[in-house]
Amino acid sequence: MRWLFALGAVSAIAAMPTMAVGADADLTRAWAAGYRAAFTCSSLWNGAGKPIEAIERDELTGIYPEVEAEVRVLKADVDLKTRRVSVRYRDDMPPRIAQWTRRNGCVTLPTGAEAPVGLSPDGQRADLDARAWPIGDADARWPVRRGVTGFEPVAMDIADFGGRTSSLLIVKTGRIALERYWGGHNRHTAQRTFSVAKSMAATLIGHAVQQGRFDVTQPAMIAEWQAPGDPRSAITTEQLMRMASGLTSDSAGNRTDAVYMGGASVRQWTVQWPLLHPPGMRYRYANNDTLLAVQSLKAALEKTGAPLDPAAFFDRIGMTRTFAERDKDGDFILSSQVWTTARDLARFGLLYQNDGMWQGERLLPADWRRFVTTPGGPQPDGAFGYGAGFWLFGGSPGVPADAFGAFGNRGQYVVIIPSRALVIVRQGYDDSANRLDIAKLVAAVVAADDGDRRYSKGG
Repeated sequence: MRWLFALGAVSAIAAMPTMAVGADADLTRAWAAGYRAAFTCSSLWNGAGKPIEAIERDELTGIYPEVEAEVRVLKADVDLKTRRVSVRYRDDMPPRIAQWTRRNGCVTLPTGAEAPVGLSPDGQRADLDARAWPIGDADARWPVRRGVTGFEPVAMDIADFGGRTSSLLIVKTGRIALERYWGGHNRHTAQRTFSVAKSMAATLIGHAVQQGRFDVTQPAMIAEWQAPGDPRSAITTEQLMRMASGLTSDSAGNRTDAVYMGGASVRQWTVQWPLLHPPGMRYRYANNDTLLAVQSLKAALEKTGAPLDPAAFFDRIGMTRTFAERDKDGDFILSSQVWTTARDLARFGLLYQNDGMWQGERLLPADWRRFVTTPGGPQPDGAFGYGAGFWLFGGSPGVPADAFGAFGNRGQYVVIIPSRALVIVRQGYDDSANRLDIAKLVAAVVAADDGDRRYSKGG
């Protein structure tokens, strides 16, 4: 069975500006097709999945302006039997293809690839829903007293904080104190994390450190940098985690289009960039730094005979609807391509709220929370600081000094405040003209917590 769909308002689309003509226009259309295939595939089958009209509304609007017009015109051919999405962009080229797998979500094939090879659906994920929170969904919420929670006014005023919110979830002392969804979403609706994935990458690294399999203070294990005289051989994994590698790239680092939309392999795209500054001396936010840190982790794990398997770690803490997606070579795109639910993000936050402990077992080193939240080098301009894969609030008004978070494009946030036993999850579909003010939202949640003393460890 197949579905063929595109946005219905063709006349309105025709009036939108088109991309530049020539070779750049061809590339734009090819990447737009890759984007549409990837986001359609992931939205349909990761988590509980989304209906086509919601994908059109949420995932394919407010996106990169260079490709949005083309994305909205191109049609996606959806094969429900094979769980494959194909998007044709030129008559003389094969379509762009994204293939879903049960364990790790969708793989976007390179431009020009005819069909998936070796991408048959892989192993099933765990089903833990019936177990008690936080590993499962049972008994997750605080009892509602007097018909309303103390955080309810924050949810009622969510539009005042900017952006377009799809979920808001607040955990207080380990259980859900508020959970609200908009736009047809629910607890099992998965969205792309964007750069929240970088914090997940830092967590996988921390787990390997706890196991004694990895040392982030040592030079990164990147084989292509080990030739005699290559100055990149001195870059440590910690410097990559702190966005202080000194490497350059083709942009300021927020974009990795060749991987995200072109289907290029992680490794071929990341290892090539030359050194621009001495390692550890300049902050430069870069997807490539996180991708390289994960490549270093993978090499270290393989040296000890262990595979890099994000799904196994996620399932261990109940994040069974979290999908870390891969490139065609099987490398995880842990700078951005992770899809997850609000409840899974809350579980992720609880792991840090509990300082790396999970149900009596230590999964992260005892000092890992301190490590990832300590600015250990050059810092970005602006209101927020940066640790090692996590953002720091830096004295934002009304926000406790120990607050830190995982931030992602289009308004994805997980904020942890250990001193308040608070985890705040917000997902959304913000665009460049309408963004959430996360510091303002967190301050409002903290103020609501001040006024509501019902959520104690005793219940």
